[in-house]
Amino acid sequence: MFSIWQDFTTKMACIVDPCSASKDESRRNGGAPLAEGVGPEARVAVEGRGSRRWPAARERWKKAILQQILLLRMERENQKLQASESHLKNKRLKLDYEEITPCLKEVTLVWEQMLGTPGRAKVQFDMEKIHSAVWQGVPRPRRGEIWKFLSEQHLLRHRVSSRSTARERETPYKDLLGQLTSQQHAILIDLGRTFPTHPYFSAKLGTGQLSLYNLLKAYSVLDPEVGYCQGLSFVAGVLLLHMDEEEAFDMLAFLMYDMGLRKQYRPDMIILQIQMYQLSRLLHDYHRELYSHLEKHEIGPSLYATPWFLTAFASHFPMGFVARVFDMLFLQGSEAIFKVALSLLGSHKPLIMQYNNLEAIVDFIKTTLPKLGLVQMEKTINQVLEMDLSKQLQAYEVEYHVLQDQLLDTPASTSLSQQQRMAQLEKANRCLRQQNLDLLEELQVSQLPSHHLTDTFLSGNRQFAVHQMRHFVYLS
Repeated sequence: MFSIWQDFTTKMACIVDPCSASKDESRRNGGAPLAEGVGPEARVAVEGRGSRRWPAARERWKKAILQQILLLRMERENQKLQASESHLKNKRLKLDYEEITPCLKEVTLVWEQMLGTPGRAKVQFDMEKIHSAVWQGVPRPRRGEIWKFLSEQHLLRHRVSSRSTARERETPYKDLLGQLTSQQHAILIDLGRTFPTHPYFSAKLGTGQLSLYNLLKAYSVLDPEVGYCQGLSFVAGVLLLHMDEEEAFDMLAFLMYDMGLRKQYRPDMIILQIQMYQLSRLLHDYHRELYSHLEKHEIGPSLYATPWFLTAFASHFPMGFVARVFDMLFLQGSEAIFKVALSLLGSHKPLIMQYNNLEAIVDFIKTTLPKLGLVQMEKTINQVLEMDLSKQLQAYEVEYHVLQDQLLDTPASTSLSQQQRMAQLEKANRCLRQQNLDLLEELQVSQLPSHHLTDTFLSGNRQFAVHQMRHFVYLS
């Protein structure tokens, strides 16, 4: 570039003063300039010849400028081409994983129609159509855009939290990157541990790791209460594989604030304990034989399921499966994690029950289970779409709090005002009453005697819940 400009300026100097070259040449040869020592007539003749050369000089000047502009334009285009090739290479690198549910052309057309709708962010689509499309598959090249579409649909149907609304009005992503956070050292340490075998993240301080660092740092500034928690880097990493850095940041904030993931990363980890209790109760209700086998060997969900919740299965399972889990996560929220966990354990019950000691069972669930075939994983995802656990999860959370107060013998009134305590009890009462009504309605439809509900819910489940609470109190 410098040599091109140097040649250009040299040529321009010759064009501006066509006599200067000959003068310099004459001096170098030891003679005087040609115009010196000549008579007036000769000098006029020289000047006349010079004036006649100006139109030609002007043309040469114009031609040289156009050539230089062309060279600069070509250089800029080459830079754009290199950047585009690098972007395409990174995109191929990011999306180089095997699909669990390949998306057919017909389904891809359905997605393209929804994504291409004018004013899409303000249009509520039929949720049955969206559920059907997700169930049939999500095209890998457009998965990031579809996640954004699902987030738009959720925000249209649910009141946005005040914190999330404030987030949209506050500091832009680029400004967050310019701020400092006390979490920077912890984030740097975990960069090499996040998808260490994936080519996009494996290069030390390469493009992938730098983008991941920026994303996690910006979120820790945005949400100082959570800051940074181990496991969050895997969630951020999955997002970065499907969209650019700033979009990934927006989707991470959406999952945390609007889809309920933020609670499990708080420093006290109380919500994570509740989630382990809820999963244990679900196992008891849906897969009683497997639950008894695990209980016999004193294996609780905290021994194998903690990374499932903190990384959304991304730390152990293949990326094709994880991508489908994120499809569910954007569609159904944190409930999807429970569904996947319950379906995984239930569908592999015979394999798990063939082991008869704690180490072998836990090792199978943590290391062998993630390596099972694509057909089994697709079956797991299909089961997730057919499940509804919302009522049970709500009831089990209330149950956890009530039993904790009873078993620890530490009344909540010591830390809460009487009015707050009453409000908490009323909420628990409403939730339990609603669950009883729902179960009664289901039993009436099935023409079962009502006393079966009373025996099951108030006796069996109650005894089991007390037993489980003792177990969790012991662990905590």
